[in-house]
Amino acid sequence: MTIRIGIIEDDEALCEGLKTAFELEGYEVVSAGTAKEGRSVLKDNNCDLVVLDCNLPDGNGFEMVKRLREYSSLPVLMLTARGSEIDEIQALEFGVDDFMRKPFSLAVLQARVRKILKKKTEPFLLTSENLTMDLKGGEVCLNGEKIFLSGIEFRLLKFFLENRGQILSKEQILNHIWDSSENYVDENTLAVAIRRLRLKIEENPSKPKKIRTMHGMGYIWQER
Repeated sequence: MTIRIGIIEDDEALCEGLKTAFELEGYEVVSAGTAKEGRSVLKDNNCDLVVLDCNLPDGNGFEMVKRLREYSSLPVLMLTARGSEIDEIQALEFGVDDFMRKPFSLAVLQARVRKILKKKTEPFLLTSENLTMDLKGGEVCLNGEKIFLSGIEFRLLKFFLENRGQILSKEQILNHIWDSSENYVDENTLAVAIRRLRLKIEENPSKPKKIRTMHGMGYIWQER
């Protein structure tokens, strides 16, 4: 399914340049040069993301985002020619997903668009048998009952579920879960975190069936 990007920008040369660049990446593009045209673009074209200029001839991007957020979570990347930090703060408070000042690197803009779109398509729920993990809400349920996990336990469970059926070495897990600057973290820290996680999610933590130890190799999340 083709991704459609809306561009609302009154600078015709910039608008045309962005349109061409996104089309070369395989996106469909619809564009507008005023707030009025932009509202029609958002209403009628079922966009997946919009690149929106902060200043338009007949209005401003802030007001457009404010109205949009009353009924939609459509991702918005806002552009501005002004250097004020207040603009960025206001844009983020109104609910934009990213913010760039002009002039900007086209390659960086394209990378940020890809990042936003990737985040939009990532699943909010991870499930495994009787366990459900809500990534957006930060909740984990076991047999329909909410269980509390620490931040490390949550990240550890997420990593296992995202790599179920694969043997993960201790080094892989340590590097993914803990920041590399935390030099004091070692394999014993990992073993303690896994033991605590097993106590919360395993039927019999002393004989785990979900998080299995693969001696000499690491750990694996196993499903029946």
